[in-house]
Amino acid sequence: MSATDWTAGAAWMKGRVMPIAEASLPVTDWGLTHSDITYDVVHAWDGRFFRLDDYLSRFERSLDKCHLSIEQSREDIRSILHQIVSRAKLQRAYVSFVASRGQPSVPGSRDPRDCINHFYAWCVPFIWVFSEPVIQRGAHLYVPEGLHRIGESSVDPTAKNYHWGDFTQGLIMAKDSGYDNTLLTDANGYVTEGPGFNLFIVKGNRVITPKSGVLEGITRKVAIELCHHEEIAVVEEDISLQSLMEADEVFATTTGGGIIPVSRINQRIFSNDGAGEISRILQERYWQWHSDPSMSEAINYDG
Repeated sequence: MSATDWTAGAAWMKGRVMPIAEASLPVTDWGLTHSDITYDVVHAWDGRFFRLDDYLSRFERSLDKCHLSIEQSREDIRSILHQIVSRAKLQRAYVSFVASRGQPSVPGSRDPRDCINHFYAWCVPFIWVFSEPVIQRGAHLYVPEGLHRIGESSVDPTAKNYHWGDFTQGLIMAKDSGYDNTLLTDANGYVTEGPGFNLFIVKGNRVITPKSGVLEGITRKVAIELCHHEEIAVVEEDISLQSLMEADEVFATTTGGGIIPVSRINQRIFSNDGAGEISRILQERYWQWHSDPSMSEAINYDG
């Protein structure tokens, strides 16, 4: 009998840790049929979770905003995340934890209150939102005309969710046009975010990031802290598309890669088609912080 292969990752469902390939949802789960899910993603780097408590706190806020209730406590979730990464023996991992609306307890019910909410989690080897070669040269982003981010009055972007219809269409348009990724504006023309990342611009002596219409990313939060640490002025305010194109420097932030220099947006070239000075400073410091025990916690691979 062959040994179980855990190299692709692991999952926790219904109280059991299993290889990622065995994890599945019922076809009538509203998480699948309605994208009725909130979730979060933390990363493990060199055997340590980075800023795990920040991710857990955001997940708890998202549960409240989405009117979801699960049995697992904060410490239960922490333990589960340690279990799956440890079982898969991943030193660098992309780790997702999820609450789904679930299946109706009354067959055929259309009332979300009849659904049995549930929790699950999974991990795979680390996923780069932007590939390492793209990070080295600077990301190329595409802002499409006529496609906008779902309005925050309809879907609250601060509750991490699976509503990616806008992002998916933007990604297709970006890839078809030869770009790495997409960046969407809102219906009023203000910059919001991209699929899995926040955006920052540098203008003069200030760093600016959009204040509304975006997920309050944990790496975004870390980037703001990094600016304070480096005594760089940073503010949250609306950014018009024109202001974006007139920026001196641009960078993105994501759990899947940290601080990402942006060298092109549509036809505009930034920072001599490479990483800007502030992007490089923050990028270097970001990875240094991963070994700080006040910001990370070791994964117990013997547990």
